[in-house]
Amino acid sequence: MILTSNQSFGAWGEVFGDRVLATAILDRVLHHAITINIRGHSYRLKEKLKAGLVRVEEPSPTT
Repeated sequence: MILTSNQSFGAWGEVFGDRVLATAILDRVLHHAITINIRGHSYRLKEKLKAGLVRVEEPSPTT
């Protein structure tokens, strides 16, 4: 089974509307799981960027 999400595990409480429920689900799903964190833009976002449909704000440098 492959599960994908654009949300961090910490944000799943908001996704499910209940932090306890999200914790229980993650506990059972991740028990024997291998997690892979993929950084960067998705293919859909890359295409939208090329077409000029969206802009990605760059993080401001901290001084």
